[in-house]
Amino acid sequence: MKIALLSRNKELYSSKRLIEAAKEREHDIIVLDALRCYMNIATDKPTMHYRGEEVQGVDAIIPRIGASVSFYGTAVVRQFEMMNTYSLNKSLGITRSRDKLHCMQLLSSRGIGLPETGIANRPGDVKDLLKIAGGTPLVIKLLEGTQGIGVVLAETRKAAESVIEAFMGIRANLLVQEYIKEAEGCDIRCLVLGGKVIAAMERKAPKGEFRSNLHRGGASNSVRLSVQERNMAIRAAKIVGLNFAGVDILRSDNGPVVIEINSSPGLEGIEKQTKKDIAGEVISYIEENVIPRKIG
Repeated sequence: MKIALLSRNKELYSSKRLIEAAKEREHDIIVLDALRCYMNIATDKPTMHYRGEEVQGVDAIIPRIGASVSFYGTAVVRQFEMMNTYSLNKSLGITRSRDKLHCMQLLSSRGIGLPETGIANRPGDVKDLLKIAGGTPLVIKLLEGTQGIGVVLAETRKAAESVIEAFMGIRANLLVQEYIKEAEGCDIRCLVLGGKVIAAMERKAPKGEFRSNLHRGGASNSVRLSVQERNMAIRAAKIVGLNFAGVDILRSDNGPVVIEINSSPGLEGIEKQTKKDIAGEVISYIEENVIPRKIG
C-alpha cells in the first residue's frame, strides 16, 4: 500500500512510530504537512497537490490533525475522501471531536455519562450557570484548548465568576464542568481502535496540579478497566464517528464519566506504559480495511 501520514512534524514520537510500523510491513509511506497541501475541488476529478506536484496513488491516509489547524486540516481529509482514499479517521469525526461542546452534546444525547456541564454567552448568566454545574469548585475549559491548556480549576464562586467573565471579555468560547473531587487528579486514557479498546493507562496529576495530562508532568500507571468503562469508551468513539480515538474517563462516585475524546491521540506515553505496539496495530487495522477493497 501507499500510505500518507498527515503530520506537521515527522520527528514527533507518534509520527516516527507510525512511519516505522508501516515500513516494517513493507508499505510505502509519505509524510504530508496538511497546511502545505492544496486542492483542486473539481466535480469530475478532485485532486490533491503538494509542493508543486499532484499527489497520486495514495491508498490510505492517517490524519494527525492538530487543534490549531483543524479547519484546513479537515478540509484536506475531506478532499482525500472525495478521491475515494481510505482515511483512518473520517473528517466528520475529527471535526466533532475538536468541538468540545458539540462532542459533549452528542454523547449526552446518547446516554454517555458526563460531568455536569454548562455553557453561557453573557456575564449576566454566570451565577445561574455555576448552579447548573453544581457550584464550586468547578472546571472551566476553553473549547479550543488542548493538552490541558486553557483548563482552569476555580475553587470559589468569586474566582469562577472572575475567570468566566475575563474569558467572555475576550470573546473566548468556554464551558464549565463539575469538578470530580473523588477522582483525585487521576483519569484513564483508553485507546479505541476499530471498536475495541486496545490499550489503557491511568494518568495522575503531579502534586499541586489537577490536570493529569502527561504533557503537564503527569505520571502514568497501568490500570484494569471495568466492563462498563470499556464499553463506554467504545460507544463514545463510535458516537463521535472515530475509528481511532483516545477517550478520557474519570471515575466518579456515580460511575465513570467521559471528559474528552481525542482524534489524534499521542502514542508515546501509552506505548511505553503498556509495552504494546500501538503503531503496528494501527497499520494492521488499515491493512484489514484497505487491502480487501484493493483486491476487489
